[in-house]
Amino acid sequence: MRCGTSEDVSARLTIDLGAIVANYLTAKAAAAPAEVACVVKADAYGLGAGVVSAALYTAGCRRFFTAQLGEALALRGLLPQDAWFYVLNGLWPGTEAPAADAGVVPVLNSLDQVLRWHGLARARGARLPAILQIDSGMSRLGVTREDVDVLRANPDLLAELDVHYVMTHLASADTPDSAWNAAQLTVFDELADRLPPFPRSFANTAAALTRPQRPGDLVRIGIGLYGGAPVAGRPNPMRRVVDLSARVLQVREAPPRTGVGYGMTYVTRGPTRIATLAVGYADGWPRSMGGRGAAFLDGRRLPVVGRVSMDSMMVDVTGVAPSALEAGDFVELLGPHQSLEDVAEQAGTVSYEILTGLGSRLPRTYAAHGAAVSDLQVPA
Repeated sequence: MRCGTSEDVSARLTIDLGAIVANYLTAKAAAAPAEVACVVKADAYGLGAGVVSAALYTAGCRRFFTAQLGEALALRGLLPQDAWFYVLNGLWPGTEAPAADAGVVPVLNSLDQVLRWHGLARARGARLPAILQIDSGMSRLGVTREDVDVLRANPDLLAELDVHYVMTHLASADTPDSAWNAAQLTVFDELADRLPPFPRSFANTAAALTRPQRPGDLVRIGIGLYGGAPVAGRPNPMRRVVDLSARVLQVREAPPRTGVGYGMTYVTRGPTRIATLAVGYADGWPRSMGGRGAAFLDGRRLPVVGRVSMDSMMVDVTGVAPSALEAGDFVELLGPHQSLEDVAEQAGTVSYEILTGLGSRLPRTYAAHGAAVSDLQVPA
């Protein structure tokens, strides 16, 4: 890709806000009549939570999930007051008052969290909003069967709160045929039935798309929102969101039996043209891609040779005409020829890690329906 400009960047990371909105609307249509909440934790999976949340709010989303209180507080001031922010990890002791003051809603994951939130509600004489999470078998977060017995025996603990939903999380939603899904839903239903009839939430993107007959009352969409494939091994119904291209630092001719990169893990067999790209593991491009990954130029695969360095990596461009690739040009790392899932498979990880690992020094450019967004205005 010919550069054509003198811009001082080593890579281009383009985030299509129009595609994010389209993916939200796809999930919303699949989940109807359930409401859809957007997961914007970890800085919207590394893509910029403020800008992404504003675009989703404009598209009609009013419920957002973060992992930590600080994430929710940062976004709370950016969106209008009718937006709800839920904190998946719950609250540390002593942080209840700031959360309540900001109108941030905790997901209560233990009896201790329930007691502390209830205590603040009583002290303030107000029914504070909350979500109650039940551990249905994932052994990560949520109240236990024994905790549910305590809540059932002490009905005021929940009656004096404004419980928006009772929720759980499916460990194998991206594998629809897994027996764990049915087992967890059975436990969830059993324990939720012992509590007052709160609205229920258990489906993420994968569950919403594969279980349309039972979406629950609130669907939480995460990886699908950002273009990742919700279900492994199936066609991806979501639009691509992220394009990443790396700039060529240098192109050189390497004679036969020349070592390439740290450790000389790759040695040329014949005359080889090597292009050094200005992206490395400090930018979030996995070191494990050495000798396995690739870049693309106009659909042509350029294999990574040698190890990925902190700030650069090398690709074999022997088959590319010298006039077609020069220093300063760009090649594709994520885009129409290489998906998040492709990169994750080559790196031995998951698409979530690829997205959240994209480094802060990659300049992010936002686009909506193909038009650059330089200064997105948060709705009033």
